[in-house]
Amino acid sequence: MFDLVVIGAGSGGVRAARIAAGLGAKVAIIENRFFGGTCVNVGCVPKKLFSYGAAFPDLFRLAADYGFNVDAGAGVDWPTLRDNKTREITRLNGIYRRLLESAGVTIIEAHGAVAGKGQVRAGNQLLEARHILIATGGKPFVPDIPGREHILISDDLFSLPVLPHRVAVVGGGYIASEFASILSGLGCEVTQLYRGDLFLRGFDRDIRQFVAEQMQHRGVNLRFNTDVEAVRVVGDSRYLDLSDGTELAVDAVFYATGRVPNIDALFEAESPVLALNGAVKVDDCFQSSMSGVYAVGDVIDRVQLTPVALAEGMWLARHLFAPHQAGPAPEYDFVPTAVFCHPNIGTVGLSEEQALERHGVIRVFRSEFRGMKYTLGDIQHRSLMKLIVDDASDQVIGLHMVGDDAGEIVQGFAVAIRAGATKQDFDRTVGIHPTAAEEFVTMREGKVVRG
Repeated sequence: MFDLVVIGAGSGGVRAARIAAGLGAKVAIIENRFFGGTCVNVGCVPKKLFSYGAAFPDLFRLAADYGFNVDAGAGVDWPTLRDNKTREITRLNGIYRRLLESAGVTIIEAHGAVAGKGQVRAGNQLLEARHILIATGGKPFVPDIPGREHILISDDLFSLPVLPHRVAVVGGGYIASEFASILSGLGCEVTQLYRGDLFLRGFDRDIRQFVAEQMQHRGVNLRFNTDVEAVRVVGDSRYLDLSDGTELAVDAVFYATGRVPNIDALFEAESPVLALNGAVKVDDCFQSSMSGVYAVGDVIDRVQLTPVALAEGMWLARHLFAPHQAGPAPEYDFVPTAVFCHPNIGTVGLSEEQALERHGVIRVFRSEFRGMKYTLGDIQHRSLMKLIVDDASDQVIGLHMVGDDAGEIVQGFAVAIRAGATKQDFDRTVGIHPTAAEEFVTMREGKVVRG
């Protein structure tokens, strides 16, 4: 009998297992693919490494402006980048496994499924458990269109045998935008297709428009209000039949049209209540409609971010095995996030559109500029910074940035936003000069906007 059986060894599942074991619980974790989940293996980590790689052409151009002669004419050696990435991911897989082993967690490499009340099937084993945690994450969604078998998903990029020359990236979310930027930076001819009028839905509209302009400036061909109706193969090329009646010839087509909860073969008998998209519905304590069955992370489809899954898993383990240590359940207001497209996006809090809807009267502060490090040459990369302030309370309720190191900069400001900092607090803070970040504490000219 285990105190806790975790199905899925991604971020949320591993964190819950380790914390629970550290609190004295007898814990088993079941995983049939790889340790660390999407983030470590086919998400955040390899994507960020490739994003670093894709920035080098600009860095080589910049080096020349500073007097360094770098011959980058040969372009990227794809096998070197790919295989170095794989070596790092293998190292991280090992770290996750050792963390679990050192915590005393029983590791079972098999497919896990809820077999009944207090029972989990792991391959040919049937485990008894006081508590069951579902942490199986999400999986890429690809629509069922003619030629679907010729479509690659985002996972496939990380192990391509050859880097394609012409690429179509289909989707308008952060994954599609990141992959379009990465492939473009690595030297591919990239067309990003999105069926809506502007990508990155849910982000501040100013940010979305600015990023679209900057990505086009950097060589990505953006085609909005365009969808793929079929994929055909002729010779070595993929031909996309588009909704506007045209066709697009590419060497590879990647779909990044969203992710759905991964619940494949997860419930043998009874199933908990699910949302329309297949997400496991949970209460404020992450318990599903089945007694003793909990869920965290992308499979519950609240906020699909690794740090959120970590927070959920940690809180749940304490709630179950040391409730006096648990404290308040995770909150989802003011969760910072970044998009590692080129240029990067960093954001925390409300967009201008959300703020108007919730607060009615706001003040908006906006600054657009060319970064200082680009001024010695002709690189025209620009940055955008934006503050959203509730007019009634003076509280800063949204902070957004597009530009170099946006994620690094916004992380620090997220602490202030989460703590309820006001615009006056920002105004009274001395900036670090000369930096891009100081722009957030030197904005003085705002405009009042009413809903």
